[in-house]
Amino acid sequence: MSLEPVTNHVTPTPSLVAPEVASNSLQNASLLKLGVMASGSGSNFEAIAQAIADQQLHAQVNVLLYNNPGAKAAARADRWGIPAVLLNHREFESREALDEAIVETLRQHDVEWVIMAGWMRIVTPVLINAFPRRILNIHPSLLPSFKGNRAVEQALAAGVKITGCTVHLVVPEVDSGDIIMQAAVPILPNDTLETLHDRIHTQEYRIFPKAIALAAQVQPPSNA
Repeated sequence: MSLEPVTNHVTPTPSLVAPEVASNSLQNASLLKLGVMASGSGSNFEAIAQAIADQQLHAQVNVLLYNNPGAKAAARADRWGIPAVLLNHREFESREALDEAIVETLRQHDVEWVIMAGWMRIVTPVLINAFPRRILNIHPSLLPSFKGNRAVEQALAAGVKITGCTVHLVVPEVDSGDIIMQAAVPILPNDTLETLHDRIHTQEYRIFPKAIALAAQVQPPSNA
Protein backbone atom coordinates (compact mmCIF):
# COMPACT_ATOMS: atom_id res chain seq x y z
CA MET A 1 0.00 0.00 0.00
CA SER A 2 1.36 3.40 -0.96
CA LEU A 3 1.43 5.93 1.85
CA GLU A 4 1.96 9.65 1.53
CA PRO A 5 5.04 10.93 3.36
CA VAL A 6 4.52 13.28 6.25
CA THR A 7 7.69 15.23 5.71
CA ASN A 8 7.32 18.63 4.10
CA HIS A 9 6.76 17.85 0.43
CA VAL A 10 5.97 21.41 -0.61
CA THR A 11 8.05 24.55 -0.35
CA PRO A 12 7.12 26.20 2.97
CA THR A 13 5.68 29.69 2.86
CA PRO A 14 6.00 32.17 5.71
CA SER A 15 3.78 31.16 8.60
CA LEU A 16 2.98 32.48 12.06
CA VAL A 17 2.62 29.94 14.86
CA ALA A 18 1.12 31.03 18.16
CA PRO A 19 2.07 30.45 20.83
CA GLU A 20 5.57 29.95 19.41
CA VAL A 21 7.45 27.86 21.94
CA ALA A 22 10.75 26.04 21.72
CA SER A 23 10.48 22.26 21.60
CA ASN A 24 12.95 21.89 24.48
CA SER A 25 10.61 23.89 26.73
CA LEU A 26 7.80 21.38 26.19
CA GLN A 27 9.44 18.25 27.55
CA ASN A 28 6.95 16.74 29.99
CA ALA A 29 8.31 14.97 33.04
CA SER A 30 5.82 12.12 32.77
CA LEU A 31 5.28 10.00 29.71
CA LEU A 32 2.04 10.92 27.92
CA LYS A 33 -0.02 7.87 27.01
CA LEU A 34 -1.91 8.68 23.83
CA GLY A 35 -4.75 7.10 21.92
CA VAL A 36 -5.04 8.42 18.37
CA MET A 37 -8.25 8.39 16.33
CA ALA A 38 -8.12 8.68 12.54
CA SER A 39 -10.51 8.11 9.65
CA GLY A 40 -8.28 8.44 6.59
CA SER A 41 -4.64 8.55 5.57
CA GLY A 42 -3.26 9.00 9.07
CA SER A 43 -0.60 11.52 8.10
CA ASN A 44 -1.09 13.54 11.29
CA PHE A 45 -0.89 10.32 13.30
CA GLU A 46 2.44 9.52 11.66
CA ALA A 47 3.72 13.06 12.27
CA ILE A 48 3.03 12.52 15.97
CA ALA A 49 4.73 9.11 15.92
CA GLN A 50 7.74 10.67 14.18
CA ALA A 51 7.92 13.50 16.72
CA ILE A 52 8.00 10.89 19.49
CA ALA A 53 10.74 8.95 17.69
CA ASP A 54 12.72 12.18 17.27
CA GLN A 55 12.36 12.87 21.02
CA GLN A 56 10.41 16.04 20.33
CA LEU A 57 7.41 14.73 22.30
CA HIS A 58 7.72 12.67 25.49
CA ALA A 59 4.86 10.31 24.78
CA GLN A 60 3.85 6.96 23.41
CA VAL A 61 0.92 6.01 21.21
CA ASN A 62 -0.77 3.07 22.91
CA VAL A 63 -3.38 2.48 20.21
CA LEU A 64 -4.73 3.82 16.94
CA LEU A 65 -8.50 3.69 16.45
CA TYR A 66 -9.92 3.95 12.93
CA ASN A 67 -13.47 3.76 11.63
CA ASN A 68 -13.05 3.09 7.91
CA PRO A 69 -11.88 -0.41 6.92
CA GLY A 70 -9.77 0.96 4.06
CA ALA A 71 -8.10 3.75 6.06
CA LYS A 72 -4.39 4.02 5.31
CA ALA A 73 -3.85 5.01 8.93
CA ALA A 74 -3.95 1.31 9.86
CA ALA A 75 -1.01 0.54 7.57
CA ARG A 76 0.95 3.42 9.09
CA ALA A 77 0.27 2.05 12.58
CA ASP A 78 1.48 -1.39 11.50
CA ARG A 79 4.68 0.15 10.18
CA TRP A 80 5.28 1.82 13.56
CA GLY A 81 4.39 -1.31 15.52
CA ILE A 82 1.39 0.37 17.12
CA PRO A 83 -1.81 -1.63 17.74
CA ALA A 84 -4.66 -0.58 15.44
CA VAL A 85 -8.31 -1.26 16.23
CA LEU A 86 -11.13 -0.93 13.71
CA LEU A 87 -14.42 0.38 15.08
CA ASN A 88 -16.56 0.69 11.98
CA HIS A 89 -19.20 3.32 12.75
CA ARG A 90 -21.58 1.66 10.29
CA GLU A 91 -21.89 -1.29 12.65
CA PHE A 92 -23.19 0.79 15.59
CA GLU A 93 -26.78 1.86 16.08
CA SER A 94 -25.92 5.34 17.34
CA ARG A 95 -23.06 7.76 17.86
CA GLU A 96 -23.31 7.09 21.58
CA ALA A 97 -22.91 3.34 21.05
CA LEU A 98 -19.80 3.94 18.95
CA ASP A 99 -18.36 6.26 21.58
CA GLU A 100 -19.00 3.68 24.31
CA ALA A 101 -16.91 1.20 22.33
CA ILE A 102 -14.23 3.86 21.80
CA VAL A 103 -14.05 4.61 25.54
CA GLU A 104 -13.81 0.92 26.39
CA THR A 105 -11.02 0.38 23.86
CA LEU A 106 -9.06 3.42 24.99
CA ARG A 107 -9.26 2.32 28.61
CA GLN A 108 -8.17 -1.20 27.69
CA HIS A 109 -5.02 0.36 26.24
CA ASP A 110 -4.36 2.59 29.28
CA VAL A 111 -4.87 5.83 27.32
CA GLU A 112 -4.76 9.18 29.14
CA TRP A 113 -4.95 11.62 26.22
CA VAL A 114 -7.19 11.21 23.17
CA ILE A 115 -5.87 12.71 19.94
CA MET A 116 -8.33 13.17 17.08
CA ALA A 117 -6.07 13.28 14.04
CA GLY A 118 -8.48 13.42 11.15
CA TRP A 119 -11.38 11.69 12.92
CA MET A 120 -14.33 12.48 10.66
CA ARG A 121 -17.11 11.69 13.11
CA ILE A 122 -18.88 13.98 15.57
CA VAL A 123 -18.25 12.70 19.08
CA THR A 124 -20.74 12.74 21.94
CA PRO A 125 -20.61 13.49 25.66
CA VAL A 126 -20.08 9.75 26.20
CA LEU A 127 -16.49 10.17 25.01
CA ILE A 128 -15.99 13.78 26.08
CA ASN A 129 -17.03 13.13 29.68
CA ALA A 130 -14.82 10.04 29.91
CA PHE A 131 -11.71 12.13 29.15
CA PRO A 132 -12.58 15.66 30.34
CA ARG A 133 -10.27 18.28 28.84
CA ARG A 134 -8.07 15.48 27.56
CA ILE A 135 -9.30 15.22 23.97
CA LEU A 136 -7.52 17.26 21.30
CA ASN A 137 -8.56 17.83 17.70
CA ILE A 138 -6.87 19.53 14.77
CA HIS A 139 -8.98 21.60 12.39
CA PRO A 140 -7.85 23.13 9.04
CA SER A 141 -8.80 26.73 9.72
CA LEU A 142 -8.08 29.54 12.13
CA LEU A 143 -10.95 28.92 14.49
CA PRO A 144 -13.46 30.31 15.22
CA SER A 145 -13.60 30.93 11.46
CA PHE A 146 -14.81 28.16 9.13
CA LYS A 147 -16.01 25.51 11.54
CA GLY A 148 -17.23 22.10 10.42
CA ASN A 149 -16.68 20.24 7.18
CA ARG A 150 -14.83 21.58 4.13
CA ALA A 151 -13.08 24.33 6.05
CA VAL A 152 -10.45 24.84 3.34
CA GLU A 153 -13.17 25.14 0.67
CA GLN A 154 -14.99 27.62 2.91
CA ALA A 155 -11.88 29.78 3.20
CA LEU A 156 -11.29 29.82 -0.54
CA ALA A 157 -14.94 30.62 -1.24
CA ALA A 158 -14.89 33.48 1.28
CA GLY A 159 -11.88 35.07 -0.39
CA VAL A 160 -9.90 35.46 2.83
CA LYS A 161 -6.17 36.05 2.49
CA ILE A 162 -5.03 34.07 5.53
CA THR A 163 -6.21 30.73 6.86
CA GLY A 164 -4.39 27.99 8.75
CA CYS A 165 -4.97 25.28 11.32
CA THR A 166 -5.96 25.03 14.97
CA VAL A 167 -5.42 22.48 17.73
CA HIS A 168 -8.22 22.74 20.27
CA LEU A 169 -9.87 20.90 23.13
CA VAL A 170 -12.96 18.94 22.16
CA VAL A 171 -16.32 19.98 23.62
CA PRO A 172 -19.87 19.00 22.63
CA GLU A 173 -20.21 21.97 20.26
CA VAL A 174 -18.21 21.21 17.11
CA ASP A 175 -14.86 23.03 16.76
CA SER A 176 -15.58 25.27 19.74
CA GLY A 177 -13.25 24.14 22.53
CA ASP A 178 -10.38 26.12 24.00
CA ILE A 179 -7.67 26.86 21.45
CA ILE A 180 -4.26 25.40 22.29
CA MET A 181 -2.16 26.41 19.27
CA GLN A 182 -2.64 27.85 15.79
CA ALA A 183 -0.59 28.30 12.64
CA ALA A 184 -1.49 30.92 10.04
CA VAL A 185 -1.10 30.08 6.35
CA PRO A 186 -1.34 32.75 3.64
CA ILE A 187 -3.60 32.06 0.69
CA LEU A 188 -1.64 32.70 -2.51
CA PRO A 189 -3.20 34.15 -5.69
CA ASN A 190 -2.73 30.89 -7.62
CA ASP A 191 -3.76 28.54 -4.83
CA THR A 192 -5.97 25.58 -5.60
CA LEU A 193 -7.77 23.42 -3.10
CA GLU A 194 -4.96 20.89 -3.34
CA THR A 195 -2.05 23.31 -2.93
CA LEU A 196 -3.68 25.05 0.01
CA HIS A 197 -4.47 21.73 1.68
CA ASP A 198 -0.82 20.73 1.26
CA ARG A 199 0.52 23.87 2.92
CA ILE A 200 -1.97 23.64 5.77
CA HIS A 201 -0.99 20.00 6.32
CA THR A 202 2.66 21.05 6.55
CA GLN A 203 1.76 23.32 9.46
CA GLU A 204 -0.47 20.70 11.08
CA TYR A 205 2.48 18.32 11.28
CA ARG A 206 4.52 21.13 12.81
CA ILE A 207 2.13 22.22 15.56
CA PHE A 208 0.21 19.10 16.60
CA PRO A 209 3.01 17.43 18.63
CA LYS A 210 3.85 20.77 20.29
CA ALA A 211 0.20 21.40 21.10
CA ILE A 212 -0.10 17.98 22.76
CA ALA A 213 2.86 18.74 25.01
CA LEU A 214 1.58 22.25 25.74
CA ALA A 215 -1.89 21.01 26.68
CA ALA A 216 -0.40 18.40 29.00
CA GLN A 217 1.66 21.05 30.82
CA VAL A 218 -1.43 22.92 31.94
CA GLN A 219 -3.57 19.86 32.70
CA PRO A 220 -3.01 17.94 35.97
CA PRO A 221 -2.49 14.17 35.92
CA SER A 222 -5.64 12.12 35.55
CA ASN A 223 -6.68 8.51 36.08
CA ALA A 224 -9.13 8.68 33.16
